[in-house]
Amino acid sequence: MLTPLLQSLAYGWRRLCSRKLYIAAMVVVPVAFAIFFVDLMKEGLPLKVPVSVVDLDQSQLSRRITRNLNATELIDITHRDLSYSEALDRVRRGETFGFFLIPRDFQRDAISGGDATLTFYSDMTVFVPGTLAFKGFKTQAVTTAGGLAATKLTSLGIGDDAARALIQPVVINSNPIGNPWLNYLIYLANSFIPSVLSLMALLLTAYTICDEIKRQTSPQWLHTAGGSMTIALAGKLIPQWAIMTIVGFFCQSVIYGYCNSPLNCPLWHMLLAMALMVMGSQAFAVTICCAVPNLRLSLSICSLTGILTFSIAAYSFPVSSMYPAVGIFSYILPMRYYFLIYADQALNGIPLYYSRWYYAALLIFPIVALLPLRRLKKHCLNPVYVP
Repeated sequence: MLTPLLQSLAYGWRRLCSRKLYIAAMVVVPVAFAIFFVDLMKEGLPLKVPVSVVDLDQSQLSRRITRNLNATELIDITHRDLSYSEALDRVRRGETFGFFLIPRDFQRDAISGGDATLTFYSDMTVFVPGTLAFKGFKTQAVTTAGGLAATKLTSLGIGDDAARALIQPVVINSNPIGNPWLNYLIYLANSFIPSVLSLMALLLTAYTICDEIKRQTSPQWLHTAGGSMTIALAGKLIPQWAIMTIVGFFCQSVIYGYCNSPLNCPLWHMLLAMALMVMGSQAFAVTICCAVPNLRLSLSICSLTGILTFSIAAYSFPVSSMYPAVGIFSYILPMRYYFLIYADQALNGIPLYYSRWYYAALLIFPIVALLPLRRLKKHCLNPVYVP
C-alpha cells in the first residue's frame, strides 16, 4: 500500500507544480487578500467619513453645532453647502456620504420653545460609511436636543441634577463582550480571511479532480494509485492541504500576531481548527465532484457555495434568526464550525471540552466524502467530458 501512496503523492506534486495557476490559488490569492484586508482595516474602524453641512441659520447656535459635529471622530465636514439641492447633488456624485441640515431661524425657535428641527441625510448605498455618518449625525442631534431641553428646564428653576434625571431617566451601561474596542478588524479579519482560503480550497480541489476527467488522464491517475480512488485522492489532496494549511497558519500569525487580535486560548486550538477547516473544505469539494463529476458544474457549485459562506455562516446575522430553509444550509459549510471555534476559543476562551463537537463536525466532512467515491471512480475509469 505504501508504494501506490508514494507514487500517487509524487503524481500529485508533479501536477501541482505543472501550472502556475495552482500556486496562485493556494498561496498568492489568500496571502494577497490577507495583506490587503489588514491594510484596509488597520484603523480598526473607518473614521472621518466625508459629509457636508447646510447651515441656513448662520447663528451662534448653528455654528456651535457645526463645530461639535466636526469634532466627532466619525464625521469630517469637507463641504459647507448653501442649499438642500446642492448637498443632495454632492451625495449623488459620491463626494460625500450624507449631509446635516440646520434650518432657518433654528436658534430663535429653539430659544422660544418653538418647533426647532434638525434634519440629516445619510447615503446607505455604501453601508459602512453611510451607517457611520448616520451614527455621527444622530449623536449630535440627540445631544443638541438634550442640551436645549436642559437649558429650558434650568431656566424654569429646576436644578441641574433634576434636569439631567428628567432628560435621561435611565443611564445605559454598555459592555461589549469579546470585542470591547468595537474593532472591525478583529471581527472581520477572523471571518473573511479564512473564508477566502476555504473558497480557494473548494475551487482548487474541484478543478484538479475534474480536470483529470476533462483531459481523460484519470485512468492514468488511478493506475498510479494502484486502482484505489481513496489513495488517488490522498496523493492529490495531501500536498494541497499541506500548502494551504501553512498559508492558513501564516494568515493566523498575521491576525493574532501583527494585528493583536484577541487569542484567549492556546494557539494550537486555532491552528488545529485551521488545519481541519482546510481538510473539511477539500472533502466538501470532493463530495460535490462525486455528485457532479463535471468541471464546469462542479466549479459553479463550489463557487456558489463558497460565496454563500460569507452570507449564511452567521458572521453578522445569527442562524436562529434566519428563515429555517436558509439557516439550515449554514450547518453544511465547514467555515461555520471554524467560526464557532473562533468565537468560543479565541474570543471567549472557554474550555476546549465545550468546543469538541465543532472539531468533530469538521472531521465528519472527510468521512462523508468517502461514501460516494465509487461513483467518482466509475467516471474516472470511463472519462467522458460534457462541456
